[in-house]
Amino acid sequence: MSSYNNENFNYHQRKQTHDHEVQGSVIIAEREEDPHNHRFATVSGQVIRAVRDHFHLVKFRTDFYEDHFHEFCGKTSGAIPVGGNRHVHFLESVTTVNDCHQHNFRVATLIENPIGEEC
Repeated sequence: MSSYNNENFNYHQRKQTHDHEVQGSVIIAEREEDPHNHRFATVSGQVIRAVRDHFHLVKFRTDFYEDHFHEFCGKTSGAIPVGGNRHVHFLESVTTVNDCHQHNFRVATLIENPIGEEC
């Protein structure tokens, strides 16, 4: 699995922005042989600016099932407003292959700064 780009994650040299909690389950794989899924939970990286928007890098490892797990490293969609001057991000992709299979998943991040004052 590729590692995060150090330029985007050097927290000591950048002003902190915000991140998002990300949790979910992957879609069931091996429906005929050994149907199963996995869960994951992580926190995204800080803001990566894009033209009039931003996104976040996300990296996770799933829980174990019968001696295997899966990993993912990629980026979210741009911000999706949800009211109250807050937003979420969408992420749809596929995990690494392990135990001769991979899993699709789709998830929305949790809102940023959930108990803080409105931005």
